[in-house]
Amino acid sequence: MQTATLEEVRRRNYEIAEAIAPTWERRRADVEEVSTPVREWMVRELSPREGDTVLELAAGVGETGFEAAAIVGESGRLITTDFSPAMLDAARRRGAELGVTNVDYRVIDAERIELDDDSVDGVLCRFGYMLMPDAARALAETRRALRPGGRLALAVWGAPERNPFIATIAISLVQRGHVPPPEPPPAPSPFSMASTERTEALLRDAGFDDVRIEEVPGRFVIPDVDEYLSVIADTAGPFGLALRALAEPDRAAVRADVEDSLRRFATDDGYVLPCVALCAVAR
Repeated sequence: MQTATLEEVRRRNYEIAEAIAPTWERRRADVEEVSTPVREWMVRELSPREGDTVLELAAGVGETGFEAAAIVGESGRLITTDFSPAMLDAARRRGAELGVTNVDYRVIDAERIELDDDSVDGVLCRFGYMLMPDAARALAETRRALRPGGRLALAVWGAPERNPFIATIAISLVQRGHVPPPEPPPAPSPFSMASTERTEALLRDAGFDDVRIEEVPGRFVIPDVDEYLSVIADTAGPFGLALRALAEPDRAAVRADVEDSLRRFATDDGYVLPCVALCAVAR
């Protein structure tokens, strides 16, 4: 990508995050139900200790970092960040609801981390790097901010065929011309880091020399197709915004596509869609 194109992507990502933040906040419990295995893996593998300073990048509503904050205690500190002020406001409200007091909230772009070198003991980033215009730069910035021996725990989505809860809507919207087909990596997308080899290479190129990657499975349980489309519209970034913008005939056609695709995941109570994240810990 040329620099101008990267800036366009950054601007578009910002607009999407700002637009989706209110509904993402409203769907927080649904998101966390799906993400719990990933969140637990990340915090466990980060292994924060009392008194540590932990940075969360692309925090969204901040649930992963808040779990770490409870471990580092009042002698430690969590820095919760997002490049979207609206998302950060949502995180601030959630932190207040949980009574978290050892946290700083900062608007920070992960590609330009406004912290000193060697200033944090651990970094968390859940489903963030894959969407960043320059993931390599963001990972290099992460390494710079980490103290020697500090750890990064991250999660990205695995291959699309193993994540039908995203791929199903994406296929319909692309085939019907409502969103452009995704560009191959390194262009950002939900699946831009779905390759273990690419993710490990990015980490090593950024200066991490101790890398471990594991698959963490999960599931997305929904009662019916309409709820699936509602969750997607509320949380799925560009796919969600595209779905919201459809005229009724187009939405009906997409709904028919989705209903057909989800049949293989039908249960007596609705649908159970598998999902697989690639989770990495590195230092």
